[in-house]
Amino acid sequence: MKRTLILASSSPRRAELLQQVNIPFTARKQDVDEGLIQSPDPEEKAEQIAMLKARSTVISKQDEVILAADTVVALMGNIYGKPKDKEEAYAMLANLSGAVHEVYTGVTILSEQQEASFVEKTLVEFWPLTHQEIEAYLATNDSFDKAGAYGIQSFGATLVKKIIGDYYNVVGLPISRVVRELGKFQIYPIIDNRTS
Repeated sequence: MKRTLILASSSPRRAELLQQVNIPFTARKQDVDEGLIQSPDPEEKAEQIAMLKARSTVISKQDEVILAADTVVALMGNIYGKPKDKEEAYAMLANLSGAVHEVYTGVTILSEQQEASFVEKTLVEFWPLTHQEIEAYLATNDSFDKAGAYGIQSFGATLVKKIIGDYYNVVGLPISRVVRELGKFQIYPIIDNRTS
């Protein structure tokens, strides 16, 4: 049976990563109350929210496979979600300045027959940031829909000194591992062998 991948997300970054590796999909965002997940452990929280998103997405056809993910930024055990306003974004970036923080992305894949979940972790070190550097980044309006108030794939790259682990995990989807896990659900990249 041919499988159809459903991305349970409205994240343009996750969509772009699937497109990058030629995996066809349909986006089907679910509005879930992430506040239902109260775990103080960032790794556990990322996995539980991914599970919640996946399980809240209706499988409307037997061949559908759901992919859901959630990314959590944490520093010394404190979870940094999406900032509510500029002041909160500034405070997050000031706290991350000069420090090494963790980025966890929880991923859940499920079909009518099976379910799999995992969490990928990447360490990110920020440069020590001046007030002017933080203000310049906030002026890009890049902070407000991203955990930890920054996006490594855009101007936020200027804040990052070093990463240890999967870069794409910080973007929002550890695509290399996701491809391998999707293979267990008979979802594969489309490889075009035609030569010009």
